[in-house]
Amino acid sequence: MFHANRWAVVFDTVLGENADSGLACLRALVQPVKTISGELSGHSAARQLEKILRESASATFGGNASDAAVEYAIRFITLVVEKAQFGNIDVILRHIEDRLDARRGALMVTVESAAPVDNVLEEELRRQIKERLGATEVTMKVQVIPQLLGGYRLRLGGFYVDASLKGQVERMKADLEAVI
Repeated sequence: MFHANRWAVVFDTVLGENADSGLACLRALVQPVKTISGELSGHSAARQLEKILRESASATFGGNASDAAVEYAIRFITLVVEKAQFGNIDVILRHIEDRLDARRGALMVTVESAAPVDNVLEEELRRQIKERLGATEVTMKVQVIPQLLGGYRLRLGGFYVDASLKGQVERMKADLEAVI
């Protein structure tokens, strides 16, 4: 069974304070691996890939190719390939990024709105989220979904707030159906 969060925990734990630079190295080294055609899995594929990654690291990072973050990124990718999990690398990267954001107190918020969100509302939402949740940084991704009719929905990780007109109508409908 695949557990992306376990991979992220290992990456974060081993690199500790260097996890941010390790993630940057990991992202840079993953790109050339994605261009390789065919199935990447098993011990022999991982060893062949390690040679390619070291060459790519030298070309990408130059004199810093022996840096601990680069070395760990190479070993991490090699292990992911050896365990036949490279197909899940984007999910693993997202979990690593989420862990690092949580450590920094940064939140990623998705705002779904019936109409485009103006800067005033976006800044007010950002301010309230920082104030109520103690976040140091709030990154917002705004999506316009006309089917909401009005209002907005917020997604903060696994937390979901529906303040849309469509959501209110659906809750009223469910309440009426429960009574009848």
